[in-house]
Amino acid sequence: MLRRIAVAAALSVSLNCCARPQPSTDTVFVSNEAGYVSMVDGASGHAEGQLATGARPRGMALSPDGRILYVAASDANHIEAWDVSSHRRLALYNSGADPERFAVSPDGSTLTIANEDHSAVSFLDLKSGRITHEVPVGPEPEGVGVSPNGKLVVATSEVANLAHFIDASTGKLLDSVPVGSRPRFALFLNHGKTVWVSSEQRGTISIFDAASHRIVRTIDLTKSFNITEPVQAIEMRATHDERRVFVAMGRSNRVAEIDPATDSVVRSFPTGERTWGIGLSPDETRLYAASGLSGTLTIIDIVHNKVLKTVALGGRPWGAIAARK
Repeated sequence: MLRRIAVAAALSVSLNCCARPQPSTDTVFVSNEAGYVSMVDGASGHAEGQLATGARPRGMALSPDGRILYVAASDANHIEAWDVSSHRRLALYNSGADPERFAVSPDGSTLTIANEDHSAVSFLDLKSGRITHEVPVGPEPEGVGVSPNGKLVVATSEVANLAHFIDASTGKLLDSVPVGSRPRFALFLNHGKTVWVSSEQRGTISIFDAASHRIVRTIDLTKSFNITEPVQAIEMRATHDERRVFVAMGRSNRVAEIDPATDSVVRSFPTGERTWGIGLSPDETRLYAASGLSGTLTIIDIVHNKVLKTVALGGRPWGAIAARK
């Protein structure tokens, strides 16, 4: 059934090609492992330029006020701060070896960084520009999330297949819990009471009770998709009301939408090849999906649940995040 839904969504692009365009409200920043960040108008898909970053940009995040874009230049071993409006680089921070994903603390003072090649999570104080402490974790950490109150960090080790629970203030490793193979992302929901951890190769999402660090249930995407491509789960994004969760499905070449109330897959949207990163427009009317093997950005209308267009970017798009113009 989901295959028929995806095909119908793809056909709707041509049927709605002459529809009135949505208002332009945001710029989508797309990190590209080829060595730059593309800027795309969220409504039209028109290119707005590039940010010349350090080598192999991957993870990105916005400051709490949405004015600063942080970019992890993995092969340059640093994180860059860019002004969202002027597109000027503001600062460059030593992040430790091979930063992949990172999270901004709720108060905007700290970056918590997954150092993939160093098997550690680093805490970077943005005021001093220095790493204050470092927490050893399993090999090749990738995903990292911070609770809404800023007290708990969850990081994922893709080789050890573990979710690590870390006290944000002390850097103490509280717990390490097995999850599905190659965990990629950690998403706090329910006001920080639950944590979702996606696993790429198993195609599952482990849902934790944040207080006890125990898995309370698991969403298995393989049960909802009868497709020839491998069923995977990578990056996740939730709407502010947490009624909709979107999951990038990697080599499944699509994005799934999950209803957190039932843990069920509602629908899926076709995307380019190897969809790794996704982002929501600030007004939550559009979803953006970056696909590394096809070199594309898919723009999806999540009000009417249809693909609007596919933007050819070239290179190897990795992540997508949108900021207000």
